[in-house]
Amino acid sequence: MSIYEKKKHPFEAVLYGLIYFAGAFAALLLVGIIGYVAVKGIGSINPTFLTTVKSIANGTFGILGYMVNTLYIIIITLLIATPIGIGAAVYLTEYAKGGKLVTIIEFATETLSGIPSIIFGLFGMVFFGQTLGLGFSILCGSLTLTLMILPIIIRTTQEAIKTVPESYRQGALGLGAQKWRIIRTIVVPSALPGIVTAVILAIGRIVGESAALLFTAGSVYLLPQGLFSHLLSSGGTLTIGMYLEMAEGNTDNAFGIALVLVVLVLLINAATKLITGRINKKKGA
Repeated sequence: MSIYEKKKHPFEAVLYGLIYFAGAFAALLLVGIIGYVAVKGIGSINPTFLTTVKSIANGTFGILGYMVNTLYIIIITLLIATPIGIGAAVYLTEYAKGGKLVTIIEFATETLSGIPSIIFGLFGMVFFGQTLGLGFSILCGSLTLTLMILPIIIRTTQEAIKTVPESYRQGALGLGAQKWRIIRTIVVPSALPGIVTAVILAIGRIVGESAALLFTAGSVYLLPQGLFSHLLSSGGTLTIGMYLEMAEGNTDNAFGIALVLVVLVLLINAATKLITGRINKKKGA
């Protein structure tokens, strides 16, 4: 009998059993939540629900306005946060030489990631909304969410850059390449799967946020009247719509929105796997 076929110690067998139980419990919990939301919300899903806005006069309910507002906030927030987050990660990883400044920046990003979202909402309402005069608007909500997702993008991008082998940098330096060219043509492309993961994780945080947006973006569910003018008008997202419907006792509508959010999150995770898989495949080719 080889060492690999040796009978497991009873204590080891118990540990294996607990590990498998924990994994199975987590999977069943996820399936249970998705199944419950699907059963409760599938009855509300219809063309009117997905392609119209709420109309008190007609007695109909739709989430198109909420979906458009959610899309607005995702795009604006990423346009602001992505270059800042990736730039900060590149600086901390490739240029900073350690010391107190780097320690302070890293401590600040870690602290930001642990602050409750409601505090971000209060800060965004006072600073962006009142001090800068943005009021309840898509732009105010996007700027607030930028502060919330920056730690995700910075830390995840940092870890992705750290996985790039040092030999890549040394080889490029030996060929006479300058620092910025090495980062632009070697380091960032090699870390691209991790950077994409950071951005998509940030999208998931944006989609699921409600408390901060309730204080900054507002809750208006109407469709935009103009492409850019809508940035300065109030706009509720899907999570805000779900909260308001639940508060009004419209549980069917709330579960319908919840089902749309669950599907959206599943699509985001599937997109993460697909994009990173293709990037890794091209790198290995």
